[in-house]
Amino acid sequence: MSERSLRGTQLGSRSLESEVGVEPAPRQLVEYACEDGFTFTVPFSVEAEVPATWESGTHGLGKRVGGGEAAETTEKQGRTHWDMLLERRSLEELQVLLDERLAVRRGEKAPEV
Repeated sequence: MSERSLRGTQLGSRSLESEVGVEPAPRQLVEYACEDGFTFTVPFSVEAEVPATWESGTHGLGKRVGGGEAAETTEKQGRTHWDMLLERRSLEELQVLLDERLAVRRGEKAPEV
């Protein structure tokens, strides 16, 4: 019985739900302009925070038309491994460690400190 009910439904390619009575979320169209004069629009939700720049995909980065200047974000920069290493060791200490490890790799005896 289940074999007969699935025949011809093309599962995965078509939705069995109808769009009757479905109301889409309110949208706003935001216009962007590239440096070469190409303009394009991008739909955003009314509640969304609209970015000052958007990648067009073919013409490069576009700036928002009539959006004013981009607000500078004051996000904290992430620390890299190198930054954290420099908090623990000086460059002179790192050079000594590097020389010791290179000597071990070359088969030489590491200098005693």
